[in-house]
Amino acid sequence: MADWELRPALVADVEMVAELRAVVLRPDLERLGRYDELRVRQRLRDGFTPAHTWMIEVGGAFAGCVALRPAKDAYWVEHFYLDPDLQGRGIGSAVLSRLLERCDREDAVVRLNVLQGSSARRLYERHGFMVETEDAVDVFMVRDPVSARRSPGGNQ
Repeated sequence: MADWELRPALVADVEMVAELRAVVLRPDLERLGRYDELRVRQRLRDGFTPAHTWMIEVGGAFAGCVALRPAKDAYWVEHFYLDPDLQGRGIGSAVLSRLLERCDREDAVVRLNVLQGSSARRLYERHGFMVETEDAVDVFMVRDPVSARRSPGGNQ
């Protein structure tokens, strides 16, 4: 696995992330008949909150991003994009593990949504996410904190 690090996002990062989002989501959105060149970028701009977002860097260069947005009853993993050339090397799994460790320390539920048919769903399932609801486009997933997943004997 490549060396990676997280740094806090800046307002100035929004366009770089919007472009990566368009590249990463394009195959799934096209398959679902939902790709729109302008909308895919604008949705990111509209939902980009640097205070809850980290930039993923590999070798000091931009490689992706992830957001962990607090909500009333859970954290939401959002805007989790990794350069396609770096996918499959364990970086996404390591980043997600770090975020989930934080959530487990806070005994927090974690939610996310993924596009129907996306290969990212397997990553989330490996990290304990389960389908909560789904529709023709989105799969909404939830992961209970470690404490809620333990059996009465203390074993997972």
